Amino acid sequence: MTGKRIFILNGHPGGRSLSRAFADAYADRAAAAGHDVRVAHLEDLAFDMDFGGGGYSDWKPLEPALEGVMRNIEWAEHIVIATPMWWGGMPAKLKGLFDRILLPGRGFDTRVTKMGMPTPMLGGRTARVIVTSDTPGWYLRLVHRNAMLRQIGGHVLGFVGIRPTRFTYFAGATDAAPGRVAGWVERVARLGAAGA
Repeated sequence: MTGKRIFILNGHPGGRSLSRAFADAYADRAAAAGHDVRVAHLEDLAFDMDFGGGGYSDWKPLEPALEGVMRNIEWAEHIVIATPMWWGGMPAKLKGLFDRILLPGRGFDTRVTKMGMPTPMLGGRTARVIVTSDTPGWYLRLVHRNAMLRQIGGHVLGFVGIRPTRFTYFAGATDAAPGRVAGWVERVARLGAAGA
């Protein structure tokens, strides 16, 4: 097996979380299986989350932390994001990261359009998003119509050409029993070994 270049982003802004445990488990097993792995933890990244009012013509220069994330995405063949779902969406700092780094010229090309949509510039990459939540999966599907999953998979990653995006969803995360969490971590580790 030829290993993949895999970039893992722990999208939880806190130091201790299931998202971090999943990111670490995925990274450890992926590296052991021969994949080339890079990891970033949102908690460690210092940047201004606010895109500001400049628009696409005079955006803020990327801080070193954001430039590093963008270079890792450009380097990767497969991108893994572990994140909680808060208030039906991703944490503000993770959303701010996407707002800041996915810009014209690197994420998409506004000069070349098809049916009015810019050309994605990050094609040839796949993604796995690992989501933790207290919302039951059936409720997310039937009531919220998978809104967060569609946002990340379609409006963010798909928009810049990263597809397909596959999701792994763990519900009841806040009060999950230790044995259940251990099973979840092992499931994520197996994904890491497969580079999936």
